Amino acid sequence: MSDTEETRIVTPPAETDAAEAPVYIAPGDPAELALCVEAILMTVDRPVPAAKIAEAMNLDSAKPVTAAIAALNEQYDKAGRSFRIEQLAGGFQILTLPRFRDVLATMHKTSAGNKLSAAAMETLAIIAYKQPVLRTSIETIRGVACGEMVRQLMERNLVKIVGRAEEIGRPMLYGTTKHFLELFGLSSLKDLPKAEELAKP
Repeated sequence: MSDTEETRIVTPPAETDAAEAPVYIAPGDPAELALCVEAILMTVDRPVPAAKIAEAMNLDSAKPVTAAIAALNEQYDKAGRSFRIEQLAGGFQILTLPRFRDVLATMHKTSAGNKLSAAAMETLAIIAYKQPVLRTSIETIRGVACGEMVRQLMERNLVKIVGRAEEIGRPMLYGTTKHFLELFGLSSLKDLPKAEELAKP
């Protein structure tokens, strides 16, 4: 770690209450920094940007945070842990490994009612790949009316209105939400599978 990337010391004044004192991290102590990053990520239920973690730790740069995350994931892999830190929706979050999906679903009694229907998944896929997209375009691809399906996806916070088309009547354009990225474990829309990959048996 270079001098410019070295972790800054923040020393709480003597009169500051311990519970309110800012984080103290010794310079050149990546292990302590990693523990702080881990503690932050263990207490949130949404992806957190590295810059926000750095701000909470009074760091001048997000680079030590991303380095700490890489070190933590290496430790998790070596120890055979059931989770790792993943980058998605513009931030970082601790997630369980995919191979534990079934046992966790059973434990939490995931109901069929929470699952998207085939029609909803088809509509969502069209929006994800074609966005920003008009409802008429979705209906042309699917061959059926999609107004109700789009409404349901909006209620689930998977789809949102992202603008209006420069056409007569200024019809609404639809796109996916940040929650969509979180739900499907994507860092950005660039991580969507390519069409040729989906076509493989």
